[in-house]
Amino acid sequence: MSEAKDGELRALQAALAAEHAAVYGYGVVGGRIGKERRTEARAAYDAHRARRDTLARQVRALGAEPVAAAAGYALPFEVTDRETAVRLAAELEERLAGVYSDLVRAGGDGLRGTAAAALREAAVRAVRWHGRSVAFPGLAERAGAASAPATPTA
Repeated sequence: MSEAKDGELRALQAALAAEHAAVYGYGVVGGRIGKERRTEARAAYDAHRARRDTLARQVRALGAEPVAAAAGYALPFEVTDRETAVRLAAELEERLAGVYSDLVRAGGDGLRGTAAAALREAAVRAVRWHGRSVAFPGLAERAGAASAPATPTA
């Protein structure tokens, strides 16, 4: 495999791992979110499941085995109510924007547009969750620790 394809595969696997974490995280969000935002949380959960499945197919198309989801993930903070559920949803989206910015950079021509669309979707969802935005979604997250996906737990 060429160096470019190897970098693309690593970025795809990282995005897939982040989507696994997001699916898990939205399961937690769904358990604590208020009725008024439950539909929004369900839509995000479904979008991340679909994106996860697409990424797994793309990894297989490159001849690799997709990274598996962990049995559980350590959340960045305790989610106990609607407020912390909204905060978690926003953080999940910000972390995904960072991962997708890496995929935009590493992806070839066929993948770059898809990765940019995923970055945009994550950035828009993050703004909807917490009501503020950053100038360059996906890049600002890379400046701090918020760019790392949730940590798997055994």
